[in-house]
Amino acid sequence: MTSQAADGPETVAASRRSKITPEREQEFFDAVLEQVRECGYEAVTMEGVAATTRCSKSTLYRQWKTKPQFVVAALRSRRQSKFDGIDTGSLAEDLREVARAAGRWSNKDTKLLQALGHAVTQDPELAQALREALVDPEIASLKEILQRGVDRGEVTEGHPALEYIPAQMFGVIRARPIVDGEYADPNYLVCFVEAAVLPALGLT
Repeated sequence: MTSQAADGPETVAASRRSKITPEREQEFFDAVLEQVRECGYEAVTMEGVAATTRCSKSTLYRQWKTKPQFVVAALRSRRQSKFDGIDTGSLAEDLREVARAAGRWSNKDTKLLQALGHAVTQDPELAQALREALVDPEIASLKEILQRGVDRGEVTEGHPALEYIPAQMFGVIRARPIVDGEYADPNYLVCFVEAAVLPALGLT
C-alpha cells in the first residue's frame, strides 16, 4: 500500500479531529445548538460559534466544512435517550418518571425543533439527524418500558392504547407551546400521564 493510499480521506479527517479533545468538541456542539435555539438556524454562523467558544473560525471549518455538517454532527452527538435507566418495577411509575424526564428537557428540545423546522424540510440529512437525536432514542426507550409492563402482566399484549402512547407523549410536548403558550414542564406532563395515558391503559 502506498503512503498516499494509507493517508486517505478518512485517515486525514481522523488526524484533524484528533487535535480537538472530546470535551472541546462537545463544547462546540453545545454552542452551535444553543445558538440554533436562541437565534434560529438561518441566523447561526460559524463565526458566531467561534466567537462564543473563543476559537478561530478556521478551526471549525477544518473540522466541519459547512454549517449543515456542523449542526448534523452536533445533533448526532446527542443520540442517547433521556429515559434510559427508568425501571421502577411498575409501568405507571415508569410513565410518571418518563413524564418528569421529558419535562426537564421540554424547553430545550422544543425550541430546537421549532428553530430547525423549515431547515429540515430542505435538508434530508439534517432531518434524519434531528430524528436520531430527539425522537428515535426516546421512542425506542418508551417502547421498551411499555413492553416490560406487558411482560409483567400489567397491560395485556396487543392492548389498543399501547401503539399510541409515544404519539401522545410527544404530541402533547410539541403542542402545548402552541395551545397554551407554555412549555410542557414535569408537573404538566405528570398530570397529563395521570389524566390521559394511565386511564387509557387501565392503570392508576
